[in-house]
Amino acid sequence: MALKEHEFEDQLRKEGFKQVYVWQDGPDTWYPEHVHATATAHIVVEGEVTVTVNGKSRTYRVGERCDVPGGTAHSAKMGPKGCRYVVGEH
Repeated sequence: MALKEHEFEDQLRKEGFKQVYVWQDGPDTWYPEHVHATATAHIVVEGEVTVTVNGKSRTYRVGERCDVPGGTAHSAKMGPKGCRYVVGEH
């Protein structure tokens, strides 16, 4: 899985994301509604995360990407096995 993480990190850097890193949350971790000043991208490498924007929820699994525009209110809940993901921030 580490090789895939590096590929995703390289991909986000090529897209112009200034900060790129791997983050991991434990089972059922929840982030209440919040806003980032800049656009963010999250690519799942293990587990799953459900992101809610404007009342609509979508679950992202291994290999899937979630992009959140800057200034967009959203919340996130990790799956029952947690989630490990590559993050890109502009």
